[in-house]
Amino acid sequence: MTYGDFGEPEIPDDLFECALSLRNNIIGLTTQGGSEPEYKSARRKLMEDPASKRLLPNFVRFSIDAASVQSALSSVASGSGSWVIRRGHVTESFIPLLTFLETGGGAADATITDGLEIYDAPAVQTFWAKALDRRATDPDGAVTAASTLLEEVCKHIIEDSGAGWEPKWNVPKLYSEAAKVLKLAPSQHQEEVFKTILGNCQSVVQSIGSLRNKGGDAHAGGRSRVSFKPRHAALTVNLAGSMALFLIETWQARIEE
Repeated sequence: MTYGDFGEPEIPDDLFECALSLRNNIIGLTTQGGSEPEYKSARRKLMEDPASKRLLPNFVRFSIDAASVQSALSSVASGSGSWVIRRGHVTESFIPLLTFLETGGGAADATITDGLEIYDAPAVQTFWAKALDRRATDPDGAVTAASTLLEEVCKHIIEDSGAGWEPKWNVPKLYSEAAKVLKLAPSQHQEEVFKTILGNCQSVVQSIGSLRNKGGDAHAGGRSRVSFKPRHAALTVNLAGSMALFLIETWQARIEE
């Protein structure tokens, strides 16, 4: 292990490599090996990234030093041969984070997370966090959370505008009403390029709503049920997050105007 100018371990800049290094170091800690300075530095780096922080195993998020990690892992297994069980637990617990980072998560998720947190709507942040957390390990649940995220954003914007919505409205209907409030309906624009872009946004929202009905975990699907892969969930969540942020930023701009 190499150290920087201030005596701290040099941790990889790449978040995936940093997470991999942290996992391997914790595996060392399960057998009284590993490095506490390296653990603290890698943990700090990942905790500073909002998306990575959400996917860190709880025994890392709530353990500030090596002793705390070892204590947390001792509850997983103790006694003869327990190190094998603890090592397996560490390896499995890091899969969601490593899968997320390996498939390109990070910067975009952090931008959306920051944007959504500005909007005073705890339910919106809750469903965004669920969508992120479930992308790699529960694709069906991630698709459902992504669709519900759009529902929540549309309902909040409609309510904030002074209008109301009906419980029977589905995602496309909610988006249609919110789009009117925000002047995002294609029919409200003359420029063909804007009409095309806004029409495509409408199609994205409709498709996400359809995906939820086809394979999300909110409804029984019967024989026609579609089983999503992590890559399908990642695309759906990314699109839903981008649309949610666009709607919120547009609403905030309307208020300022």
